[in-house]
Amino acid sequence: MRVLYFTRAYTPHDHRFLSALAESGQEVFYLPLENDGKALEDRPLPPQVERLHWQGGSGRFRWRDVPARVLELRRILRQVNPDVIHAGPVQTCAFVAALAGASPLVTMSWGSDLLKDAFSSGWMKWVTRFTLRASHVLVGDCLAVRDAAAGLGFPAEHVVLFPWGVNLERFHPVRESSPLRERLGWQDAFVVLSLRSWEPIYGVETVVDAFAQAFEEEPRLRLILLGQGSLAGRIQQRLHQRQLHEVVYLGGQVNQDDLPRFYQAADLYVSASHSDGSSVSLMEALASGLPVLVSDIPGNREWVTPGEAGWLFPVEDAHALAQGILRAVREPETLKDMRIRARRLAEERADWRKNFPKLLEAYRMALRRTGKLVEEKQPL
Repeated sequence: MRVLYFTRAYTPHDHRFLSALAESGQEVFYLPLENDGKALEDRPLPPQVERLHWQGGSGRFRWRDVPARVLELRRILRQVNPDVIHAGPVQTCAFVAALAGASPLVTMSWGSDLLKDAFSSGWMKWVTRFTLRASHVLVGDCLAVRDAAAGLGFPAEHVVLFPWGVNLERFHPVRESSPLRERLGWQDAFVVLSLRSWEPIYGVETVVDAFAQAFEEEPRLRLILLGQGSLAGRIQQRLHQRQLHEVVYLGGQVNQDDLPRFYQAADLYVSASHSDGSSVSLMEALASGLPVLVSDIPGNREWVTPGEAGWLFPVEDAHALAQGILRAVREPETLKDMRIRARRLAEERADWRKNFPKLLEAYRMALRRTGKLVEEKQPL
């Protein structure tokens, strides 16, 4: 099957999708919408994937450039003649694909595009509705995405639920002492892990405020704070004002190969995100046997039943998050049981190898909806 994979930029998630598609026997063409100069993924494209070059991949996405991008995409569609066009997020790549008349169009939600962006303005709501009307199949990673699309008029029967999942062999419970904890001298500490990007939607300032409150009561606490982003100045200022630099490890942007050791160095994973689908970092934490303490939003509620593999706290409530951290410190036996349940949950629902075929099923559904036939001998 010839697949045109149209995405906003090259991220670790895109690398994983492109690799899996190529390994499954598809002929894959990669088209990036923009290049803002930020390297989010340092691994090269899989060698079997052909990158398509166009003006759209040379700078930042701007709404005023949409007409030109649409004309360019129509030319690319004629040249490549793909069987399926895979495009997302909804209001950028999928919107351009819809305007270009791409068919069959498999729109992939990236979570917040339908849970938050779609309702940010009248314009964005119109863009979202237009894109969904032109989509033959919508791929969503959680029920909350499916429900949001249904509220915008997209039929639930044309949604394929696909929690992206994680590599359970890479992300697994620690089997020995953590070298990172030893290097930091944190063997006897209680280590909290936050690795969301430093952008407003991810609530990292709430995490810092909550940790500061909890640390006042429990000096054994330590924080691994990974990531970077536009709020770096404000977050650094918070750490300085609260004199936390000696008990907070700032790891910056971490590559995929190094990620597992940070999960394995932690006792508790926290996320204060304002919006998420099935969060990949949440699934990585669960796979690592890490109890989780995350914001009470629809996407997280699909994974976290309070008291099972972790807890929930109200969005933007630093005090509640602080109390949750202290509870975790003071209930070691509870955490021990949660570690077992976290891993079991990941094995049941977050296995990338089991979940990936759902994307291929979305492609088949789009082909069926448009009456296109794929030869039996072609791998699907």
